[in-house]
Amino acid sequence: MKETNCMIGIDLGGTKIEIILLDLSGKELLRKRIKTPINDYPNTLTSISNLIFEFEKTGDYYASVGIGIPGKISQNTNLIEYANSTYLIGKPLIKDLEKNINRKIKVENDANCFALSEYVDGSANNANSLFAAILGTGVGGGIIINGDLVQGINSSTGEWGHNRLPWSNDLEIAGQHCYCGLLGCIETFLSGAGLQKSFFKFSKIHLSVEEIVDLSLKNNDLALKTLKLYEIRLAKSLSMVINVLDPEIIVLGGGLSNIDRIYDNVPPLLNKYVISDSVATKLVKAKYGDSSGVRGAAWL
Repeated sequence: MKETNCMIGIDLGGTKIEIILLDLSGKELLRKRIKTPINDYPNTLTSISNLIFEFEKTGDYYASVGIGIPGKISQNTNLIEYANSTYLIGKPLIKDLEKNINRKIKVENDANCFALSEYVDGSANNANSLFAAILGTGVGGGIIINGDLVQGINSSTGEWGHNRLPWSNDLEIAGQHCYCGLLGCIETFLSGAGLQKSFFKFSKIHLSVEEIVDLSLKNNDLALKTLKLYEIRLAKSLSMVINVLDPEIIVLGGGLSNIDRIYDNVPPLLNKYVISDSVATKLVKAKYGDSSGVRGAAWL
């Protein structure tokens, strides 16, 4: 077998597949992003495999490969489970990819990849403890303590998005059905679809997250009302994490982490819910934005 001389990371997201090629020191050599073939498992396999071969052909490269997935691998079956890209559930994704590219692949939940990236050379560089929260198509989290990625006995560490929204009422929870089969999961409120649903309840208009944020910058009352409610729910949900884990720093990633007002408006709200007379936990944006996870996948 050829000797590895570089690292490839793949971030398999709900809307995009991103690939990065790093040299062994971590220097970025190439990067590309394509749309995810929605609900098309065979095409997803082909797209990822072709991206890997395409990058290796740009030079004399033979890469180690890591991939971040929107879910996790079942310890019993080695199949994908609990993926917000539901067409992946029950599929032997890693086995099929390894067959396609003829080598072993390192795999982690996308939030764990994100946490690793931000710890190695990102916004939480060498923090003693960090919680990395993804706010995107889904809502996930990764935890690093004293330099170690915490995975847990069930590989479920950091899955804050599948707990019920804390300090909520029955009226708020009603109708918030999650793909996992439960009602009122944090993910149903804090994902992109959750934000869109909140705006629709106020306005009866379907808009994208970007359009809602643009309206808020123009002082649209309903958009501002939607973002204020989102920030309260985010503060409640992060307070639950702080009350359990008490991390030194929380790093936000995913598409909704680009809503800049979050970083000014959420920290003061934490004081109401965190069991402490002051909250020292830092809330910061990921250094590498929604591309952080792909770097973490390469570092695997």
